Amino acid sequence: MSKQLVKKYYTGYVRKEWRRLINSAYYKLEFDTTLYFLKKYLPKKGLILDAGGGPGRYTIELAKQGYNIVLLDLTSANLEFAKRQIKKANLQNRVNDVVDGSITDLSKFANGTFDGVICLGGPLSHVLDKEERNKAISELIRVAKKGAPIFVSVMSRWSLLVSQLKLFPQEIEHPLFRKIRDTGDYTGGYGFTACHFFLPEELKESFAKKSVKILEMVGLEGLGSHFQKKINKLAKNKKRWKIWLETHYKICTHPVVVGMSEHILIICRKT
Repeated sequence: MSKQLVKKYYTGYVRKEWRRLINSAYYKLEFDTTLYFLKKYLPKKGLILDAGGGPGRYTIELAKQGYNIVLLDLTSANLEFAKRQIKKANLQNRVNDVVDGSITDLSKFANGTFDGVICLGGPLSHVLDKEERNKAISELIRVAKKGAPIFVSVMSRWSLLVSQLKLFPQEIEHPLFRKIRDTGDYTGGYGFTACHFFLPEELKESFAKKSVKILEMVGLEGLGSHFQKKINKLAKNKKRWKIWLETHYKICTHPVVVGMSEHILIICRKT
């Protein structure tokens, strides 16, 4: 059921999701921090799977950097939009394929196909069933070559609770608040689609059981999480913004910062 809800939601959200990562300094924190760690761990060249890549923002960015990419997503509207953007950027020779599919079933690809695997922005969070999430993690690892880096970002449970306190304190008495607090599961219906919000230790444990070495965990928005207006205002002052970014990159891997960030990135290497 969650697949249908996710497809329906993102079918109406294509352009907004395409713009989201670059439309303000706040959202660029997620994008730029992700790119920083991709640059740190991806090989210099190779074939990358962008699993759950939506309208193709990371596909196009990595293609510009010289990687060959396969983009996979559940939502056909995302894929059609991505094809147009790839053509517009004249990157057809770098994007090997654009594939309709789910991260829970990557059977289109043989074992050890990719030099790197990315699953960014929360596709794993949109898999509500725990067994299906475990299957998705196994699939992302299976299609990676031995030694290949794997990057997965999810939505954070603690961050969501802070968001409720900041934006909708009146909703804290709603039973849904306690359900998310205790299970991380949100079944949709109140302005967002079905989603599982992760605890950092839960995410780490999910990968620790697999044939990977965990390299780092990152709080992508860091201490700036939920301070959209403050961050956007701060970014207008170059000196202050430079110091803030320096601070952000120094502390974004600290466990406290990871847990409170809107998006958590885990980086592994297949063993």
